[in-house]
Amino acid sequence: GVTRLLLTRIPNFREVIVASFSCPHCGFENRTVDPAGTVKDKGNLFVLDVRSKRDLNRRILHPDHSEIRIPSLDSSFPISTGSVTTVEGAITHIINNLNELQPERKVADPKQAELIDEFIEKLKKLLTVETHFTLELDDPSGNGYIENLRAPLNDPQLKYTQYVRTPEQNEKLGYQAEEQTEPVQEDASNLKDTVSVFQVQCPNCHSNCPTNMKIVDVPYFQEVILMAINCDFCGYRDNEVKPVAGICKKGKKYRLLITEEADLSRDILIGDDASLVIPELDLQTQSGTLGSRFTTVEGVLGLMRDQLKNMNPFLFGDSADNDDSREKLTTVCASLEEIISGKLKNVHLEICDPTGNSYLQSLAGSEPDPRLEVTEFERTFEQNEELGLNDMKTENY
Repeated sequence: GVTRLLLTRIPNFREVIVASFSCPHCGFENRTVDPAGTVKDKGNLFVLDVRSKRDLNRRILHPDHSEIRIPSLDSSFPISTGSVTTVEGAITHIINNLNELQPERKVADPKQAELIDEFIEKLKKLLTVETHFTLELDDPSGNGYIENLRAPLNDPQLKYTQYVRTPEQNEKLGYQAEEQTEPVQEDASNLKDTVSVFQVQCPNCHSNCPTNMKIVDVPYFQEVILMAINCDFCGYRDNEVKPVAGICKKGKKYRLLITEEADLSRDILIGDDASLVIPELDLQTQSGTLGSRFTTVEGVLGLMRDQLKNMNPFLFGDSADNDDSREKLTTVCASLEEIISGKLKNVHLEICDPTGNSYLQSLAGSEPDPRLEVTEFERTFEQNEELGLNDMKTENY
Protein backbone atom coordinates (compact mmCIF):
# COMPACT_ATOMS: atom_id res chain seq x y z
CA GLY A 1 0.00 0.00 0.00
CA VAL A 2 0.89 3.68 -0.28
CA THR A 3 0.81 6.31 2.49
CA ARG A 4 0.61 9.96 1.50
CA LEU A 5 1.43 12.74 3.96
CA LEU A 6 0.34 16.35 3.57
CA LEU A 7 1.38 19.18 5.89
CA THR A 8 -1.32 21.83 5.68
CA ARG A 9 -2.61 24.71 7.74
CA ILE A 10 -6.26 25.14 8.67
CA PRO A 11 -7.03 28.89 8.39
CA ASN A 12 -7.13 30.62 11.78
CA PHE A 13 -6.41 27.29 13.46
CA ARG A 14 -3.04 25.51 13.28
CA GLU A 15 -0.90 23.22 11.17
CA VAL A 16 -1.96 19.59 10.85
CA ILE A 17 -0.59 16.51 9.12
CA VAL A 18 -3.09 14.65 6.96
CA ALA A 19 -2.10 11.02 6.37
CA SER A 20 -3.89 8.91 3.76
CA PHE A 21 -3.25 5.19 3.23
CA SER A 22 -4.67 3.10 0.40
CA CYS A 23 -3.97 -0.47 -0.68
CA PRO A 24 -4.50 -1.22 -4.41
CA HIS A 25 -4.65 -4.97 -3.72
CA CYS A 26 -7.47 -5.24 -1.16
CA GLY A 27 -8.98 -1.75 -1.40
CA PHE A 28 -8.39 -0.87 2.27
CA GLU A 29 -8.24 2.88 2.94
CA ASN A 30 -7.55 4.90 6.07
CA ARG A 31 -7.06 8.58 6.87
CA THR A 32 -5.78 10.28 10.01
CA VAL A 33 -5.23 13.86 11.12
CA ASP A 34 -2.46 14.72 13.59
CA PRO A 35 -1.60 18.18 14.94
CA ALA A 36 1.75 19.40 13.66
CA GLY A 37 1.93 22.26 16.11
CA THR A 38 3.18 22.28 19.67
CA VAL A 39 1.52 20.75 22.70
CA LYS A 40 -0.41 23.39 24.64
CA ASP A 41 0.52 24.48 28.15
CA LYS A 42 -2.55 22.75 29.62
CA GLY A 43 -4.90 19.95 28.69
CA ASN A 44 -8.53 20.64 27.89
CA LEU A 45 -11.81 18.96 28.73
CA PHE A 46 -15.00 19.41 26.70
CA VAL A 47 -18.31 18.25 28.20
CA LEU A 48 -21.19 18.11 25.69
CA ASP A 49 -24.83 17.61 26.64
CA VAL A 50 -26.33 15.77 23.64
CA ARG A 51 -30.03 16.58 23.43
CA SER A 52 -30.98 16.19 19.76
CA LYS A 53 -29.77 14.70 16.49
CA ARG A 54 -28.42 18.12 15.59
CA ASP A 55 -25.85 17.65 18.36
CA LEU A 56 -24.73 14.41 16.70
CA ASN A 57 -23.59 16.49 13.71
CA ARG A 58 -21.24 18.64 15.78
CA ARG A 59 -17.73 18.31 14.43
CA ILE A 60 -15.09 16.99 16.76
CA LEU A 61 -11.30 16.89 16.57
CA HIS A 62 -9.75 14.24 18.82
CA PRO A 63 -5.93 13.99 18.60
CA ASP A 64 -3.72 11.09 19.64
CA HIS A 65 -3.66 10.32 23.38
CA SER A 66 -7.10 11.89 23.88
CA GLU A 67 -10.04 10.05 25.40
CA ILE A 68 -13.79 10.01 24.80
CA ARG A 69 -15.98 9.28 27.81
CA ILE A 70 -19.69 8.55 28.13
CA PRO A 71 -20.52 8.80 31.87
CA SER A 72 -24.04 7.34 31.53
CA LEU A 73 -22.48 4.08 30.32
CA ASP A 74 -19.59 4.35 32.80
CA SER A 75 -17.16 3.87 29.92
CA SER A 76 -14.13 5.55 28.37
CA PHE A 77 -12.48 5.02 24.99
CA PRO A 78 -8.82 5.99 24.45
CA ILE A 79 -8.03 7.42 21.01
CA SER A 80 -5.06 5.79 19.26
CA THR A 81 -5.19 7.81 16.01
CA GLY A 82 -6.36 11.39 15.69
CA SER A 83 -9.12 12.36 13.28
CA VAL A 84 -11.71 15.00 12.43
CA THR A 85 -15.23 13.60 12.54
CA THR A 86 -18.63 14.24 14.12
CA VAL A 87 -20.09 13.11 17.43
CA GLU A 88 -22.08 10.48 15.54
CA GLY A 89 -18.96 9.43 13.65
CA ALA A 90 -16.96 9.07 16.86
CA ILE A 91 -19.61 6.82 18.45
CA THR A 92 -19.97 4.81 15.22
CA HIS A 93 -16.20 4.31 15.12
CA ILE A 94 -16.32 2.92 18.68
CA ILE A 95 -19.12 0.53 17.66
CA ASN A 96 -17.14 -0.67 14.63
CA ASN A 97 -14.05 -1.31 16.76
CA LEU A 98 -16.06 -3.38 19.24
CA ASN A 99 -17.70 -5.37 16.43
CA GLU A 100 -14.41 -6.12 14.73
CA LEU A 101 -13.39 -9.08 16.92
CA GLN A 102 -16.86 -10.26 17.95
CA PRO A 103 -16.78 -13.46 15.79
CA GLU A 104 -13.59 -14.60 17.55
CA ARG A 105 -14.98 -13.68 20.98
CA LYS A 106 -18.17 -15.69 20.41
CA VAL A 107 -16.00 -18.77 19.90
CA ALA A 108 -13.44 -18.16 22.65
CA ASP A 109 -15.66 -16.52 25.31
CA PRO A 110 -19.42 -16.52 24.49
CA LYS A 111 -20.40 -14.80 27.76
CA GLN A 112 -18.05 -11.88 27.19
CA ALA A 113 -19.21 -11.60 23.58
CA GLU A 114 -22.83 -11.46 24.76
CA LEU A 115 -22.02 -8.65 27.20
CA ILE A 116 -20.25 -6.71 24.47
CA ASP A 117 -23.27 -7.16 22.16
CA GLU A 118 -25.48 -5.67 24.87
CA PHE A 119 -23.08 -2.76 25.27
CA ILE A 120 -23.04 -2.17 21.50
CA GLU A 121 -26.83 -1.98 21.52
CA LYS A 122 -26.63 0.70 24.21
CA LEU A 123 -24.22 2.68 22.03
CA LYS A 124 -26.54 2.35 19.03
CA LYS A 125 -29.44 3.57 21.15
CA LEU A 126 -27.47 6.72 21.92
CA LEU A 127 -27.48 7.56 18.21
CA THR A 128 -31.29 7.76 18.28
CA VAL A 129 -31.09 10.39 21.08
CA GLU A 130 -34.20 9.01 22.76
CA THR A 131 -32.75 10.35 26.01
CA HIS A 132 -30.15 13.00 26.72
CA PHE A 133 -26.59 11.83 27.34
CA THR A 134 -23.23 13.43 28.07
CA LEU A 135 -20.11 13.00 25.95
CA GLU A 136 -16.71 14.13 27.23
CA LEU A 137 -13.54 14.78 25.24
CA ASP A 138 -10.42 14.77 27.42
CA ASP A 139 -7.28 15.84 25.54
CA PRO A 140 -4.03 16.30 27.51
CA SER A 141 -2.33 17.97 24.52
CA GLY A 142 -4.84 20.84 24.51
CA ASN A 143 -5.45 20.49 20.75
CA GLY A 144 -8.88 18.82 20.79
CA TYR A 145 -12.14 20.60 19.98
CA ILE A 146 -15.90 20.10 19.89
CA GLU A 147 -17.86 22.49 17.68
CA ASN A 148 -19.77 25.33 19.32
CA LEU A 149 -23.06 25.71 17.42
CA ARG A 150 -23.76 29.12 18.96
CA ALA A 151 -20.40 30.78 18.36
CA PRO A 152 -19.43 33.45 19.21
CA LEU A 153 -21.94 33.13 22.08
CA ASN A 154 -21.50 30.66 24.92
CA ASP A 155 -23.10 27.29 24.22
CA PRO A 156 -25.14 26.17 27.27
CA GLN A 157 -24.75 22.54 26.16
CA LEU A 158 -20.95 22.71 25.86
CA LYS A 159 -18.60 23.27 28.78
CA TYR A 160 -14.87 23.82 28.38
CA THR A 161 -12.21 23.71 31.08
CA GLN A 162 -8.42 23.60 31.16
CA TYR A 163 -6.34 21.55 33.57
CA VAL A 164 -2.74 20.87 34.51
CA ARG A 165 -1.46 17.58 33.14
CA THR A 166 -0.33 14.79 35.44
CA PRO A 167 3.26 13.46 35.20
CA GLU A 168 1.91 10.32 33.50
CA GLN A 169 0.15 12.39 30.84
CA ASN A 170 3.31 14.42 30.24
CA GLU A 171 5.30 11.24 29.66
CA LYS A 172 2.73 9.97 27.13
CA LEU A 173 3.07 13.24 25.23
CA GLY A 174 6.86 12.91 25.12
CA TYR A 175 7.78 15.32 27.90
CA GLN A 176 10.76 14.47 30.05
CA ALA A 177 10.05 13.59 33.66
CA GLU A 178 10.52 16.56 35.94
CA GLU A 179 13.58 16.40 38.14
CA GLN A 180 13.07 16.59 41.87
CA THR A 181 14.83 19.62 43.31
CA GLU A 182 15.53 20.63 46.86
CA PRO A 183 13.33 23.46 48.14
CA VAL A 184 15.09 26.81 48.33
CA GLN A 185 15.04 28.39 51.77
CA GLU A 186 14.63 32.16 51.63
CA ASP A 187 13.96 34.84 54.17
CA ALA A 188 10.25 35.64 54.00
CA SER A 189 10.95 39.32 54.70
CA ASN A 190 13.00 39.63 51.50
CA LEU A 191 10.54 37.92 49.13
CA LYS A 192 8.97 41.24 48.12
CA ASP A 193 12.35 42.68 47.13
CA THR A 194 13.76 39.70 45.24
CA VAL A 195 12.99 37.80 42.07
CA SER A 196 13.03 34.02 42.51
CA VAL A 197 14.32 32.10 39.49
CA PHE A 198 13.84 28.38 38.87
CA GLN A 199 14.29 26.15 35.83
CA VAL A 200 11.32 24.58 34.05
CA GLN A 201 10.74 22.87 30.72
CA CYS A 202 9.61 25.16 27.91
CA PRO A 203 6.08 24.17 26.76
CA ASN A 204 7.03 25.05 23.18
CA CYS A 205 10.47 23.51 22.49
CA HIS A 206 10.92 21.37 25.66
CA SER A 207 14.32 22.90 26.47
CA ASN A 208 15.20 24.15 29.95
CA CYS A 209 14.41 27.81 30.52
CA PRO A 210 14.12 30.10 33.55
CA THR A 211 10.87 31.16 35.18
CA ASN A 212 10.91 34.38 37.19
CA MET A 213 8.60 34.74 40.18
CA LYS A 214 8.02 37.87 42.24
CA ILE A 215 5.48 39.21 44.71
CA VAL A 216 4.00 42.45 43.33
CA ASP A 217 1.89 44.93 45.27
CA VAL A 218 -0.85 46.21 42.94
CA PRO A 219 -1.80 49.77 44.03
CA TYR A 220 -5.29 50.07 45.56
CA PHE A 221 -5.72 46.29 45.30
CA GLN A 222 -3.64 43.55 46.93
CA GLU A 223 -0.45 41.55 46.61
CA VAL A 224 -0.16 39.01 43.80
CA ILE A 225 2.45 36.50 42.66
CA LEU A 226 3.63 37.26 39.12
CA MET A 227 5.32 34.41 37.23
CA ALA A 228 6.89 34.91 33.81
CA ILE A 229 8.60 32.43 31.50
CA ASN A 230 10.97 33.50 28.70
CA CYS A 231 12.69 30.86 26.57
CA ASP A 232 15.99 31.96 25.00
CA PHE A 233 15.95 29.07 22.52
CA CYS A 234 12.59 29.51 20.77
CA GLY A 235 11.42 32.90 22.06
CA TYR A 236 8.31 31.54 23.81
CA ARG A 237 6.89 33.92 26.43
CA ASP A 238 4.03 33.68 28.88
CA ASN A 239 2.97 35.01 32.25
CA GLU A 240 0.61 33.95 35.00
CA VAL A 241 -0.76 35.73 38.03
CA LYS A 242 -1.86 34.19 41.32
CA PRO A 243 -3.46 36.06 44.25
CA VAL A 244 -1.76 35.93 47.63
CA ALA A 245 -4.83 36.71 49.75
CA GLY A 246 -6.97 33.75 48.64
CA ILE A 247 -10.73 34.04 48.10
CA CYS A 248 -12.24 37.34 49.26
CA LYS A 249 -15.37 37.54 51.41
CA LYS A 250 -17.34 39.04 48.51
CA GLY A 251 -17.21 38.89 44.75
CA LYS A 252 -16.35 41.95 42.70
CA LYS A 253 -17.67 43.47 39.47
CA TYR A 254 -15.99 46.07 37.26
CA ARG A 255 -17.76 48.00 34.50
CA LEU A 256 -15.56 50.18 32.27
CA LEU A 257 -16.77 52.57 29.56
CA ILE A 258 -14.13 52.69 26.82
CA THR A 259 -14.20 56.17 25.28
CA GLU A 260 -10.57 57.07 24.57
CA GLU A 261 -7.15 55.57 23.94
CA ALA A 262 -6.12 55.91 27.59
CA ASP A 263 -8.79 53.38 28.57
CA LEU A 264 -7.08 50.72 26.43
CA SER A 265 -3.85 51.23 28.41
CA ARG A 266 -5.41 50.56 31.82
CA ASP A 267 -3.79 47.72 33.74
CA ILE A 268 -6.04 44.73 34.26
CA LEU A 269 -5.65 41.60 36.34
CA ILE A 270 -7.92 38.69 35.44
CA GLY A 271 -8.46 36.05 38.10
CA ASP A 272 -8.76 32.33 37.40
CA ASP A 273 -12.54 32.40 37.90
CA ALA A 274 -13.38 35.70 36.22
CA SER A 275 -15.77 36.10 33.28
CA LEU A 276 -15.79 39.02 30.83
CA VAL A 277 -18.72 40.62 29.02
CA ILE A 278 -19.01 43.22 26.24
CA PRO A 279 -22.77 43.94 26.14
CA GLU A 280 -22.69 45.95 22.90
CA LEU A 281 -21.27 42.93 21.05
CA ASP A 282 -23.44 40.41 22.92
CA LEU A 283 -20.16 38.70 23.83
CA GLN A 284 -19.41 36.80 27.04
CA THR A 285 -16.55 34.52 28.05
CA GLN A 286 -17.07 31.60 30.38
CA SER A 287 -15.58 31.72 33.83
CA GLY A 288 -11.86 30.94 33.78
CA THR A 289 -11.44 30.48 30.02
CA LEU A 290 -8.87 33.28 29.69
CA GLY A 291 -6.84 32.04 32.65
CA SER A 292 -5.09 34.35 35.10
CA ARG A 293 -3.51 37.30 33.29
CA PHE A 294 -1.84 40.60 34.15
CA THR A 295 -2.05 42.79 31.07
CA THR A 296 -3.91 45.84 29.70
CA VAL A 297 -7.46 46.33 28.44
CA GLU A 298 -6.07 46.23 24.90
CA GLY A 299 -4.31 42.95 25.67
CA VAL A 300 -7.51 41.41 27.06
CA LEU A 301 -9.48 42.38 23.95
CA GLY A 302 -6.80 40.71 21.84
CA LEU A 303 -7.02 37.58 23.98
CA MET A 304 -10.80 37.46 23.54
CA ARG A 305 -10.42 37.83 19.76
CA ASP A 306 -7.81 35.08 19.56
CA GLN A 307 -9.86 32.77 21.78
CA LEU A 308 -12.93 33.17 19.57
CA LYS A 309 -10.90 32.07 16.56
CA ASN A 310 -9.02 29.26 18.30
CA MET A 311 -12.10 27.86 20.05
CA ASN A 312 -14.18 27.80 16.84
CA PRO A 313 -11.84 26.52 14.11
CA PHE A 314 -14.68 24.83 12.22
CA LEU A 315 -16.22 28.22 11.38
CA PHE A 316 -13.21 29.27 9.32
CA GLY A 317 -11.78 27.92 6.09
CA ASP A 318 -13.30 25.89 3.29
CA SER A 319 -14.97 23.38 5.62
CA ALA A 320 -17.19 25.98 7.27
CA ASP A 321 -20.84 25.37 6.43
CA ASN A 322 -22.67 27.36 9.13
CA ASP A 323 -22.87 30.70 7.32
CA ASP A 324 -24.88 32.49 10.04
CA SER A 325 -22.50 31.58 12.86
CA ARG A 326 -19.45 32.28 10.71
CA GLU A 327 -20.77 35.71 9.71
CA LYS A 328 -21.59 36.60 13.31
CA LEU A 329 -18.22 35.40 14.58
CA THR A 330 -16.40 37.34 11.86
CA THR A 331 -18.40 40.46 12.74
CA VAL A 332 -17.58 40.17 16.45
CA CYS A 333 -13.86 39.66 15.75
CA ALA A 334 -13.88 42.68 13.43
CA SER A 335 -15.62 44.76 16.12
CA LEU A 336 -12.96 43.76 18.65
CA GLU A 337 -10.30 44.89 16.17
CA GLU A 338 -12.06 48.25 15.84
CA ILE A 339 -12.13 48.68 19.63
CA ILE A 340 -8.42 47.86 19.84
CA SER A 341 -7.58 50.33 17.05
CA GLY A 342 -9.75 53.06 18.63
CA LYS A 343 -12.27 53.23 15.79
CA LEU A 344 -15.14 51.87 17.90
CA LYS A 345 -15.77 53.72 21.16
CA ASN A 346 -18.42 54.02 23.87
CA VAL A 347 -18.48 50.29 24.55
CA HIS A 348 -18.45 48.63 27.96
CA LEU A 349 -16.11 45.99 29.32
CA GLU A 350 -17.48 44.13 32.34
CA ILE A 351 -15.53 41.82 34.64
CA CYS A 352 -17.29 39.57 37.15
CA ASP A 353 -15.07 37.65 39.57
CA PRO A 354 -16.82 35.68 42.36
CA THR A 355 -13.47 35.31 44.17
CA GLY A 356 -12.83 39.08 44.17
CA ASN A 357 -9.31 38.55 42.82
CA SER A 358 -9.61 40.58 39.62
CA TYR A 359 -8.57 44.21 39.24
CA LEU A 360 -9.08 47.04 36.74
CA GLN A 361 -6.96 50.16 37.09
CA SER A 362 -8.59 53.45 37.99
CA LEU A 363 -7.11 56.52 36.29
CA ALA A 364 -8.31 58.70 39.18
CA GLY A 365 -6.27 56.98 41.90
CA SER A 366 -8.19 56.94 45.17
CA GLU A 367 -10.85 59.30 43.77
CA PRO A 368 -13.97 58.02 41.92
CA ASP A 369 -13.37 57.28 38.24
CA PRO A 370 -16.31 58.55 36.12
CA ARG A 371 -15.84 55.79 33.53
CA LEU A 372 -15.26 52.91 35.95
CA GLU A 373 -17.86 51.34 38.24
CA VAL A 374 -16.71 48.95 40.98
CA THR A 375 -19.23 46.99 43.04
CA GLU A 376 -19.06 44.11 45.49
CA PHE A 377 -21.67 41.37 45.68
CA GLU A 378 -22.60 38.36 47.77
CA ARG A 379 -21.88 35.07 46.05
CA THR A 380 -24.75 32.75 45.19
CA PHE A 381 -24.96 29.20 46.50
CA GLU A 382 -23.99 27.89 43.05
CA GLN A 383 -20.90 30.11 42.93
CA ASN A 384 -19.82 28.96 46.40
CA GLU A 385 -20.40 25.37 45.27
CA GLU A 386 -18.10 25.83 42.26
CA LEU A 387 -15.43 27.33 44.50
CA GLY A 388 -15.75 24.48 47.01
CA LEU A 389 -16.80 26.77 49.86
CA ASN A 390 -20.09 25.15 50.83
CA ASP A 391 -18.40 22.05 52.24
CA MET A 392 -15.54 23.97 53.84
CA LYS A 393 -15.73 24.36 57.61
CA THR A 394 -13.48 26.99 59.17
CA GLU A 395 -15.18 27.60 62.52
CA ASN A 396 -14.09 26.11 65.87
CA TYR A 397 -10.65 24.99 64.71
